[in-house]
Amino acid sequence: MISLQNVSKSYKQNLTAFQAVQSVSLKIGKGEIHGIIGASGAGKSTLLRLINLLESPDEGKVVVGGNSLTTLPHRKLREARQSIGMIFQHFNLVANKTVWDNVSVPLELAGYSKKDRRERVNECLEFVGLVDKAKQYPAQLSGGQKQRVAIARALANKPTVLLCDEPTSALDPQTTGGILEVLQTINKKFGVTIVIVSHEMDVVKSICDKVTVMESGKVLQTVSIEPQGFVIPRDDPQWFIQQLGN
Repeated sequence: MISLQNVSKSYKQNLTAFQAVQSVSLKIGKGEIHGIIGASGAGKSTLLRLINLLESPDEGKVVVGGNSLTTLPHRKLREARQSIGMIFQHFNLVANKTVWDNVSVPLELAGYSKKDRRERVNECLEFVGLVDKAKQYPAQLSGGQKQRVAIARALANKPTVLLCDEPTSALDPQTTGGILEVLQTINKKFGVTIVIVSHEMDVVKSICDKVTVMESGKVLQTVSIEPQGFVIPRDDPQWFIQQLGN
């Protein structure tokens, strides 16, 4: 479903190149909930943004759903991105648009008719339980409600992949649980492949099928999560083992 092949990304800091992601290869299967964890600065969010080419890799290949995004012309890339939804830590809602209008934005960009937009926005708001908030503005919502609006917006184009960048780190534990339940329902009901970046071990333990650990821009290990908990390979890095014990 998702394949990263020797992908690298660097930035310039004080005239010096900083390697945010270094020759990462990773495969994520269709229908998985796949976590990416690591300490601050490990390269997690950069790697996530490389999946939909919000960040263009310096080298390597990104394939999503059979499309080689790194070789697609601009118009085809724009079309391919419509099947990849994304939600962010700080919601990224448009402050001067209502909840309804925020969810409608990607549908307008995709050329949906007014009738189809109206039907789809209502479906998405009903799914996240916010039909009654349609005419309100982001400033009138709680953090959990804002994230639900962001999820509804990400679902508008019926994506096959949903990328989540620290989607619960700005939320309290109770609200976090509700958001994770929504993501699990999306995965089970619609078969959406979900990639979730988090530094919270409890989040990845509770929702993910597999977890990839990053450190200094590199993948250290990918492990499966079984009903009884993490399956720890013998050569798993000490950092990861310590995190599991927290």
